[in-house]
Amino acid sequence: MLNLPQEIAAACAPLFEAIPFAQAMEPLQGSHPKQTELVEKVIRDPALANRPELIAGLWLYADNLERSHTVCQSIEDATGAYWHGIMHRREGDYANSHYWMNRAASHPLRQSRPDLDPDAFVDQVAAAKGQSDPALVARQREEWKTLFEWCAANR
Repeated sequence: MLNLPQEIAAACAPLFEAIPFAQAMEPLQGSHPKQTELVEKVIRDPALANRPELIAGLWLYADNLERSHTVCQSIEDATGAYWHGIMHRREGDYANSHYWMNRAASHPLRQSRPDLDPDAFVDQVAAAKGQSDPALVARQREEWKTLFEWCAANR
């Protein structure tokens, strides 16, 4: 499923078992927190504890937009801006999502994976009015997976 360093994979395993990838991030819009206590436990693992970019992603994985927002606000680089933009898209604040995606324009994934095109994705979700179209949900999962794997591999 995910290509992660062993220590990060092991730390995340309980959450990924509780919320399988195929069931994660189902709504395109809205916060529907799941497994809050488990996420709190997982992010205390030494492999994750000092990795806010991974923690922000795990809160998004568990559909807790508020907690993800709190974390990504403290990440003052293009990675934080990317997570921030995803969070605002999922919140339904499309203008703010575009703002943060613009701040993430220098992110290496935006350079190496232009097919991700997060600005176009914001527009597609907005056009769907937040309805959970299966193709858009699959794209949301792929976007999350790509950014999470990148964060895990790059410090």
